[in-house]
Amino acid sequence: MNFIDKVRVYAAAGNGGDGSLSFRRLKFLEFGGPNGGDGGKGGDVWLEAAARLTTLMDLHFRPHVEAPRGGHGKGSNKTGDSGADLVVKVPVGTVVYRDGALVADLFKDGQRWRAAEGGRGGRGNNSFKTHANVAPRLAEKGAPGERATLDLELKLLADVGLVGFPNAGKSSFLARVSSAKPKIAAYPFTTLSPNLGVAWHKNVSFVVADIPGLIEGASQGKGLGVQFLRHVERTRVLVHLVDPAGYMGEEPLAGVKTIERELKGFGGRLADKPKILVVNKMDQPEGEAVFKAFKKKYRDRVLAASVATGEGLDAVLDRVIQELAKHDGPELFEARAPAEALHKVEQGFTVHNLGGGVFQLRGRFVERASAMLDTALPEAVSRYQHTLKRIGVDRALKKAGVRNGDRVRCGGFEFDWSDAPLRKLPVKKGDKRTRIGVGKK
Repeated sequence: MNFIDKVRVYAAAGNGGDGSLSFRRLKFLEFGGPNGGDGGKGGDVWLEAAARLTTLMDLHFRPHVEAPRGGHGKGSNKTGDSGADLVVKVPVGTVVYRDGALVADLFKDGQRWRAAEGGRGGRGNNSFKTHANVAPRLAEKGAPGERATLDLELKLLADVGLVGFPNAGKSSFLARVSSAKPKIAAYPFTTLSPNLGVAWHKNVSFVVADIPGLIEGASQGKGLGVQFLRHVERTRVLVHLVDPAGYMGEEPLAGVKTIERELKGFGGRLADKPKILVVNKMDQPEGEAVFKAFKKKYRDRVLAASVATGEGLDAVLDRVIQELAKHDGPELFEARAPAEALHKVEQGFTVHNLGGGVFQLRGRFVERASAMLDTALPEAVSRYQHTLKRIGVDRALKKAGVRNGDRVRCGGFEFDWSDAPLRKLPVKKGDKRTRIGVGKK
């Protein structure tokens, strides 16, 4: 099975249902009044952490996820059904980015985060009934659901991370201390994807993560290890395994500095994590001499072991559980808004002159109002006109240089600008471009 740990997801929440335009009609009741119900809310898209998943493969092949829309309102004040929420399962340890900012860290089984919110249902004409207008011929379309492009990264939850050059014995170590069965062979880059195993030592259990071997320049993209270093970002302790024979002609002591440099170059807090230095393969002829050189430089910070024979592994595991006791819990990533957005108040709308008599009106409120407008209903068009006038859109358009007959776009809606009173303008049913005057009343 392929290991997929990064994927881009396109989430679309459901649109709200349309409100109903309906009147109560009984044989002996001449003026029954409005009874159009509201539309139902569109379904939300949720991401939920699931312990049974270990890869983002499902989303890799199906990145577009969409929740159902809400039901339309009906007569007799019947509200439309709400759209069912869509729950997308992701592995535990998945972090979510939106526009480059971290927005969610799903580190616990069953934890949920709403990726896209469903649109609210449009109001039926019964909701617009007032003392001044007891029979409104007005209803709203459902609001569009939220659309979101999200980048998901899987950062495995493990207690101990194994690092080192290729063929340092990381996979053999994992197989020796746990029931994991990673691929082991006498050539570099045998490990092509991270492996996890649960180790048990002196009544203490902990999860060990093995990633592909690092080489010099890994933090700049060389080799395979840099692609998976994110999986040891959460670990509490790193175990650095050293091959006494060196790697590709590099001396073991110099190799330790190389690995530390690559961890620091990757960023984050990898370089600051507690490390246990282990000279592996002590059964080889050069093992004793190399260990003495390491002992002279690193003193008690280095241990000797042989994964092949099991020599020294108990001492390594003793040190591991000692370090784990000092650092409780996996490292979590706090999701927060960018600093510049914390104190910024979103502007209600903006007007952009695109040239050629075309103006673009942008803003969350005005775009939603445009999407929910039913241009086939004169009262709805009149209400839309007064809404734009009330919030100052007409003044902003005039300041931008709008003239009679110019086109104004707002989301997927487009209308012709006019200073003429609305009652003098024909409203054609089904016409996508309606003449709307917001300059005068």
